[in-house]
Amino acid sequence: MEINNSTPLYQHLSAVKAGKKRFENAFQGVSRMVLKSEIQKVTVNGKTTYDFSIFREGKKHVVGMYDEINSFVSYVKDAAENGSSKEMAFVLVGEPGNGKTFFVDFLCHKYRDYLSVDENRKYTFKFHGMDQLGTYGRISTIESQTYEDPMILAMNLFERLDEGKDFLAKTFGFSDLEIETFHENYRPLGACSGFILDDLRRYTGGDIQKMLDHIDILPVPLTESLGTLTGKYPAKDKITSSAVDLLGEESIQRLLHITDTNNPYRFDLRRGALARVAGGGIHFSDEIYKNKKDLVQVYLGVIQNRTIEIDGYKWPIDTLIVATSNNSEFNRFLAEKEEAPIVDRCRICYVSHNTNYKLQNQLTRYAIGNEARTTFTREALHQDPNLNYAASVSAVLSRLPRSEKLTPVETMKLAAGEVAGEKSIKTLSEVIDGLSQEPDITKRYGQKGLGQRNLGRAIQLLIESSETNEGRCMFALDMFKTLERVIMDYVTDAGDRGKYMEDIKISKGLYRERIMTEMFNAYMDEPLAIRKDVMNYVNMIIGIDAENLGPDKMWKYKDPQTHELKALKIDERYIRGVEERLGLKTEEQRETFRTSIRKIYGQKISINPDYDFMDNLELVKAVTDVRLKSDIAGAGSLIGALANRTNEENQKLYDRIVDTMLNKLNYCRTCAQKTIEYFCTQDDEN
Repeated sequence: MEINNSTPLYQHLSAVKAGKKRFENAFQGVSRMVLKSEIQKVTVNGKTTYDFSIFREGKKHVVGMYDEINSFVSYVKDAAENGSSKEMAFVLVGEPGNGKTFFVDFLCHKYRDYLSVDENRKYTFKFHGMDQLGTYGRISTIESQTYEDPMILAMNLFERLDEGKDFLAKTFGFSDLEIETFHENYRPLGACSGFILDDLRRYTGGDIQKMLDHIDILPVPLTESLGTLTGKYPAKDKITSSAVDLLGEESIQRLLHITDTNNPYRFDLRRGALARVAGGGIHFSDEIYKNKKDLVQVYLGVIQNRTIEIDGYKWPIDTLIVATSNNSEFNRFLAEKEEAPIVDRCRICYVSHNTNYKLQNQLTRYAIGNEARTTFTREALHQDPNLNYAASVSAVLSRLPRSEKLTPVETMKLAAGEVAGEKSIKTLSEVIDGLSQEPDITKRYGQKGLGQRNLGRAIQLLIESSETNEGRCMFALDMFKTLERVIMDYVTDAGDRGKYMEDIKISKGLYRERIMTEMFNAYMDEPLAIRKDVMNYVNMIIGIDAENLGPDKMWKYKDPQTHELKALKIDERYIRGVEERLGLKTEEQRETFRTSIRKIYGQKISINPDYDFMDNLELVKAVTDVRLKSDIAGAGSLIGALANRTNEENQKLYDRIVDTMLNKLNYCRTCAQKTIEYFCTQDDEN
């Protein structure tokens, strides 16, 4: 069958044959977009998982969520390969403020970027010259209401499917394999497109070329505000929401033109959210279970059959449906047993809060904001260098469930991939596996705690406080007060409130230990002074038994980081002081501890030559204590020297430390003085 090669449909299908344009469904598009990005293997909570670089791109990207992203990618990949996921929606369920909506919005943004590339762009068709037929009044052009692909039109151009296959093979030279691949995504034309095509067939006497002269090909608009290709439907209240918002309704304007009452084009599908994403888009239903029952029933039909159905007319759609819900709404929905079919059609993914305090640094940065902050009087507002740490540790500790096997600090360190004394990552895996058996979702690992919104509120309270505005600095210690305020105001459950308050106390203790380290670095006038002393201790206990150790206790060794030969004097008084601070009293205990440190060093140094033991908080604290509490300028300790500045020498020391804090450690005068003041008190001593 010969058709004119200047026909828009001919040109489009020739471009598909040449590989310049694509025909793929929504699942295949999203799957290809994700899987073409760089994929890395990462270990999270003792288990190997995959990290997809596409979710880590951009200024404000997704942080953590490894398991959730893996579940989503697996779901989309299964659906793209014609698995059972094709008839399901993907639903993210979790506490408010843990990043569900952010994740879906980010995905939609990435998908729009992906579709804006010419070879990935989605196309649809429109009929023109319809006013010539006589039954369409003044309506001259009609666009496919569900943005059907031109390939769908080509497959349905003839009344019999085999004729369509022959047309593709003979006219464009598609192979049998290509045609079979296309037909895996075959769907009939929507009610109105099919009806109009039949009208054109009658009008042209079945002449395919004349029919095609009435058809134009155009790209699907990518304007985000139109809700095309990625659309969001937020749950509305019971009175204002109706199925019309999703499916569309009869259009009065069209009825004024259309004389044939059987014509399904009288229904305006674009009035609903689904038709606009029906051409290979993503439909995002926010808080899906908040919708009233009849709307959820509509979703049931759409999810399972992938069709929009009005008054018996059907419009097949190609859409990835992603939804969110919070735990309480989901549990209420589950309690209504008659709603079981809809849950059965959903791939439920429970989203936990981020429990890695190192990753939380980025999320806290999002909450603080990237813009330079100012006071009410428009003066620059400084950020205490410990502010992010204080906020992140407090938030993460609140999200960690209590366990008999691990202390909260051990759990926190293991979750961030750090060393936690004798406890291994295996213990954390056991705790997580044990909690995953809990039927109550909120008792599982990371499912409960202070969310990102609560953290944002605490930062708002900190910025609006008079102390912050007067001192022109967001001081880290004040963060704990505002977090306590948020817990009192926004956490309704008394048990949760008590636990979170305990967590704030623990994080204050960790903050104090960090201040001890910072003060030692300031005293030594070097940002990494404590790191050097920790490594000195480690090297001393490795060299103490060396064969080439002379009576002067000097030990020569090759530094694995710089590969230089170094000499180190082994100071047994210093080693003993550190070990006493660690509570190791007998020779046996000391030797066991030294063996464990040597073992860790041996394991880590082969993988990471720059490993510095700074994640071993107990060791860092012990080394800091030994150095800080040693005799300084006759005051007995650094605390004594800074607290008692009546003599000139102590005042000089104070001025020198403040100067180092200002010029080398990123403090401002306010937070430097307040930090020294806090350091000199005995508050929160662990």
